[in-house]
Amino acid sequence: MSSFRPRGAVLPILTALLGGLILLVALYTWTTLSYNYSDGERAGYVQKLSRKGWICKTWEGDLALVNLPGQPAEIFQFSVRDDAVAEQINKLVGKRVALTYEQHIGVPTTCFGETQYFVTAIQAVE
Repeated sequence: MSSFRPRGAVLPILTALLGGLILLVALYTWTTLSYNYSDGERAGYVQKLSRKGWICKTWEGDLALVNLPGQPAEIFQFSVRDDAVAEQINKLVGKRVALTYEQHIGVPTTCFGETQYFVTAIQAVE
């Protein structure tokens, strides 16, 4: 006996495979955004915070980490997913702050942020 399948049976199989692939990508994305690899704080001066992107608008910023006097500052690049946190950061641009962040490795697209460091809170440092 031959294993002949009518053409109409191919479409449901392709649809199921495509649906399964989309589900796997969605599950992977959710996992990378839900669990963080590391977290911590960085202190310095917020130099820039801007909303960037053609389709996916994200908040991206730079924090100048203060080293020893006379040394060039190291720049810590970060992303912000929460508009309320971005608003707080905008109010403190140019002032010394401590940023609380989470590091998410392997996020598959820049629609969630261009860096792997996502700021979750900010506090002014006197």
